[in-house]
Amino acid sequence: MRLPTLRRSRIAELPGVVGTVRLDRRTKNLTKRLAPGDIAVIEHRDLDRVSAEALVAARVGMVVNTVESISGRYPNLGPEILVQAGIPLVDAAGTDVFGLLEEGQRIRVHDGTLYCGDTLVATGTVHDETTVAAAMDEAKIGLSAQLEAFAANTMEYLRRERDLLLDGVGVPDLATKLEGRHVLMVVRGYHYREDLAALRPYIREYRPVLVGVDGGADALIESGYTPHVIVGDMDSVSDGALRCGAELVVHAYRDGRAPGLDRLHRLGLEAIVFPAAGTSEDIAMLLADEGGATLIVAVGTHATLMEFLDKGRSGMASTFLTRLRVGSKLVDAKGVSRLYRSRISLTSLLWLVLATLLTLAVAVVLAPGGQAMLTTVDSWWSDLVYWVRGLLP
Repeated sequence: MRLPTLRRSRIAELPGVVGTVRLDRRTKNLTKRLAPGDIAVIEHRDLDRVSAEALVAARVGMVVNTVESISGRYPNLGPEILVQAGIPLVDAAGTDVFGLLEEGQRIRVHDGTLYCGDTLVATGTVHDETTVAAAMDEAKIGLSAQLEAFAANTMEYLRRERDLLLDGVGVPDLATKLEGRHVLMVVRGYHYREDLAALRPYIREYRPVLVGVDGGADALIESGYTPHVIVGDMDSVSDGALRCGAELVVHAYRDGRAPGLDRLHRLGLEAIVFPAAGTSEDIAMLLADEGGATLIVAVGTHATLMEFLDKGRSGMASTFLTRLRVGSKLVDAKGVSRLYRSRISLTSLLWLVLATLLTLAVAVVLAPGGQAMLTTVDSWWSDLVYWVRGLLP
């Protein structure tokens, strides 16, 4: 049912936040079509950090979550990021909103109530920094239960994927040479832009194999690089990135189903299929490890326990075990950027410039015709000084 919409002149006179509504039950899909000032309607229980940062980057006017942004299972990081960025958050507005509103309508939200025209659509809870902080404190109580579930999922994954993790059974061979090289693996996750910018000297000097995990391929291209390998289920990578010439590895379900492969075939592209129960991050790490990479530098991946839980997937247990499998080869990008320094220091560069100038001066003095050149330069300089003096009163 389409609800009526008031004229823009009238709706602008009413209190609250007014904007064009954009709706999607998958936040990842919604952020691709948001414009500044839009009102984003999502269905995202326990809003995670990556999704919140994407909403902030889109500069939305407001976020309306039809379910609980903080359910209390664990202290998830997304709501705090939204309110600290000054983006109003209305929580638990009810999933009926998706049937009452249509994409592109102008709506108004005031005191947690959604209006389309004169019609009240739904009412939710308004969050601010105080309410989010209180909800986060309560959520910490449920953290122990989540840790137990995380441990159980870890053991289940180990049981099912024992051969893959311990012996590398099922890892396909790549045409891209990885043996003896560094691999830079990019996930469009936590602070990936800042990390890529900090790693520019490292990338320039070591020229690692660039692996984009789904949207990480677009992150590499946005930073001016071309990925050598793209790994993932191919649902959040652009057509342009897929056509960049990188070797493609489709992450399939354990039973061999690979929905992303159909998309590649429609684009006329071929790919390697890698069936595994873990995440796309995991199989990218396993590919690099089995391929003989000497170092795997991870950008935007999960590093802390809170980040593992914040992802909100039981499959994150696989990432934990995969990191144990890869071991000391895996280094977080922040560690590399802090420890790495260019092999040529500024002091050495200055000494090199001075030595070059001194060598040039000696060559001019000793070379045949050098004295004549110096005489010409001295004469030219004297004429210049005389001309400047003539301009002065």
